[in-house]
Amino acid sequence: MTLNLTTLASPGQSRYGTLAAALRQRVIEGEWHPGQMIPSEASLATSYGVALGTLRQALALLVQDGVLRRQHGKGTFVSRGLDNASMMRFFRFQSEEGIASTPDSRILHRQFRHPTSTEAKVFQIDASDQVMQLERLRSLEGQPCLLETIVLPLPLFGALADSDTEGWDDLLYPMYQKKCRVLVHHAQDELKFSQLNAKQASRLKLQAGHPCVLVERQAFDVGGRCIERRTTRGDAFSFTYMAHVK
Repeated sequence: MTLNLTTLASPGQSRYGTLAAALRQRVIEGEWHPGQMIPSEASLATSYGVALGTLRQALALLVQDGVLRRQHGKGTFVSRGLDNASMMRFFRFQSEEGIASTPDSRILHRQFRHPTSTEAKVFQIDASDQVMQLERLRSLEGQPCLLETIVLPLPLFGALADSDTEGWDDLLYPMYQKKCRVLVHHAQDELKFSQLNAKQASRLKLQAGHPCVLVERQAFDVGGRCIERRTTRGDAFSFTYMAHVK
């Protein structure tokens, strides 16, 4: 079967750009799963009725965008997305033995509400839809270290609405993929410095007004749609930043 690219083309878009958009859509819709090897170049070129060179340009664009990855001698695969994109790269916490560790997680509170106007716009949902808001505490050896507020659009995450949060994984992104078929492809983090209010300080066992690092994240799927907004607060004195400058 040959697929017609003409019906998919947008004005001014190149032929390989149109093809890349069509292939990307197969990932977005879940036809091609994370980690799956896609059909051969020859097979895809035949299916879409394009030259092999055009097909390779489209694939190169998706590799560049991180949607696909090439494995020499094996083929082209759908990227697995972000497994964690841990906030721990911004904070330095160590066990009593001095070993860097990943904190445990506990959902303190879950509520359902209508989105704010900003959330509705960012998540591309209606004002009549709902979002799920989570308050999550991350602890190391029983000591609280990070406090997170996570907002998810319920139309995408309905499978989590009635599930027992006690059974949730410490790493949320793999769980999103497993339970909701939502793949986090990339994220944007913005760092600020602030102070903890009384409630936040109590959660983290610090004094009200204690300085904190505030990390505001937006996570996106492979189609560029925002699927999570997250605010993380942690002790400013545990903040660390490292950059490799060439």
